[in-house]
Amino acid sequence: MGGAKRGQVASGIPSRPEALAILKAVGCPPEVIKHSERVARVALRIAEACRRAGLEVDMGLVEAGALLHDMGRAKTHSVAHAFLGAELARELGLGERLVRLIARHTGGVRPEVAERLGWPRGDYGPETLEEKIVAYADKLVRGPRVLPFEEALARLERELGPDHPAVVNLAKVHAELAPLLRPGGGGRGPCGRAREGVRAL
Repeated sequence: MGGAKRGQVASGIPSRPEALAILKAVGCPPEVIKHSERVARVALRIAEACRRAGLEVDMGLVEAGALLHDMGRAKTHSVAHAFLGAELARELGLGERLVRLIARHTGGVRPEVAERLGWPRGDYGPETLEEKIVAYADKLVRGPRVLPFEEALARLERELGPDHPAVVNLAKVHAELAPLLRPGGGGRGPCGRAREGVRAL
């Protein structure tokens, strides 16, 4: 666990400097930290668009969750990193909302995989708005780029298959968030393509 200590964040939701310090303390590689910072930037823009549309968003949770979503990659780069990251966050005394966000940030796993990793069966798709924002931002960020949604979805389908929970859940989250990302957006109706809004992130 490196230099990270349990209970070092009194509120359970670390600030940006505290989150970055945690990533370094647990031994996350520099490229993972850089990715997490990019995801946080995109996630905060999405969160702000949601706020402008009149939705309540915990901006602190979004930023902390985006920065810490991949902290489990200090131990593994397999799908288990989400669960290991959540366990590590819990060991550090971080808030349960943040723990759940980290566990769900991949967008979903097959129930038998969760069970094999010692977690209750479930697909672990994002449920709260903050969880959806971070999972969505994570899938859009690829290296230094922010991908158009269609490209991000196609890549995930190639990697996991079209019926994988992460693919299905990503499409659902897009349907919910994309209308808010259009220039002048704020509608809550069925999904449009919203390419311009996503690319503007």
